[in-house]
Amino acid sequence: NHIAPGGLTGLATVLNYLFRWPVGTTSLVMNVPLFVIGYKQLGRGFFFGSLIGMACNALFIDLLAGIPAPQVETMLGVIFGGVLTGAGLGLVFLPGATTGGTDMAARMIHNRFQHISVGAILFLIDCCVVLMAGFFIEAEYALYAFASLYASSRLIDVVMVGLAREKACYIISTQHERVKQEIMQKLDRGVTVLRAEGGYSGQERPVLLCVLSAQEMGRLKAIVREADEDAFLFISDAHEVLGEGFRRLME
Repeated sequence: NHIAPGGLTGLATVLNYLFRWPVGTTSLVMNVPLFVIGYKQLGRGFFFGSLIGMACNALFIDLLAGIPAPQVETMLGVIFGGVLTGAGLGLVFLPGATTGGTDMAARMIHNRFQHISVGAILFLIDCCVVLMAGFFIEAEYALYAFASLYASSRLIDVVMVGLAREKACYIISTQHERVKQEIMQKLDRGVTVLRAEGGYSGQERPVLLCVLSAQEMGRLKAIVREADEDAFLFISDAHEVLGEGFRRLME
């Protein structure tokens, strides 16, 4: 669909459009300098894992290029291409490898700035490549590529971090003792009491923190409502809840 998907593969797509160079082989050659840097910074295990990922990626791009693409509406190709790309890259990233190119650059940046997700770093780097594709190919295809990149970066984070299947609930209530006991008895969930102070009144206001599954949210709300209709409750997603009552904390 003439959509450059960002990264060195996207750059190779632009070169293919201009000079008919094979995308897989071109991206393979451009990866060499990055692999030299990656070997020094990220170690042997990372190097060989990424080497396998990069080789497979380059090989299958050129092999599949000879197969006629299915005739689908461009936006369908953008959405499903981005989703499949993100899911595949997430699976490669999970054991600590990459497919080379900007994937490797994103991993090296993430190791230094861990508060920024790999998907976000990859999205920012790839935006530069997409802008180049829009200049050399066509602006419309660059806009399609941005949509595909967004889908890809979101799926990378979903695969690596997981969907938010658990919720963190904060409860402020004058009936906090009753709410705490009923959560522990009826839901069999632990409750942490956070010592807080009302900003206006200056009085001590215990805040109950409880982490539970999304399926238990209805029962929790019912417990709080029955104990105190004027309670203040707010809920946030909790990614990767590990420990007693949830998934085991693994290395």
